[in-house]
Amino acid sequence: MQHLIGYDITDDKRLQRIHRRMINFATPIQYSVFLFDGSEKLLKKCLEEVMAIFNKKEDDLRIYPLPSNCTQWQLGKSCLPDGIIWTAMPTMMR
Repeated sequence: MQHLIGYDITDDKRLQRIHRRMINFATPIQYSVFLFDGSEKLLKKCLEEVMAIFNKKEDDLRIYPLPSNCTQWQLGKSCLPDGIIWTAMPTMMR
């Protein structure tokens, strides 16, 4: 199961700590946006670790499930060399 996870963390130290936890579970697409590809159990473990640091009154965390047959659209400059994509989803536009 794939999910797109994004966050807005107000404190720089907390942001760095959450980012370090997230890269153990998901692929960074941008600094605060990740592609998670794993089981529901692994997603829950990821969220448990993040929520141990997360401030519910100041921070924002969003999780969007992705359909299994979705297509990835990429517009603008890529941070990767040509021909390399982040996911197994086919790229429609570069």
